[in-house]
Amino acid sequence: MNICGIELKANNVILVVLKNGEYIETKIKKLIIEDDEKQEDIRIFCNEFLDFLQKNEIEKIFIKKRAKKGTFSGGAVTFKIEGLIQLNPFCSVDLVSAQSISTFEKKNQIEFPKELKKYQEQAYLTALCNL
Repeated sequence: MNICGIELKANNVILVVLKNGEYIETKIKKLIIEDDEKQEDIRIFCNEFLDFLQKNEIEKIFIKKRAKKGTFSGGAVTFKIEGLIQLNPFCSVDLVSAQSISTFEKKNQIEFPKELKKYQEQAYLTALCNL
């Protein structure tokens, strides 16, 4: 089963794919919405994301949840991106709390794959803790 872990930061979607629990190196590691106020940029993002899901045969998506209010709350663009991801017609999407990810990391000795970029670590943990 191919799953995708996602962390949303500003206008970036950081992606990690696991196949049967193993990290899979993908050509695309993140997607960016250039201008979230331009319909054409939203369409480009959606098409790139759906293409990514199909090429990597993603069956389930896990997104690291962001706070809705408070000091560390997510920006408006991340919530817009989350909605677009949830509307994908190919697979289901679950949100994973930061507390769940942190608890999983504390209970398990995590060894990050060498090929994994530093900025992908949270997306990796998001996917890994849902196996």
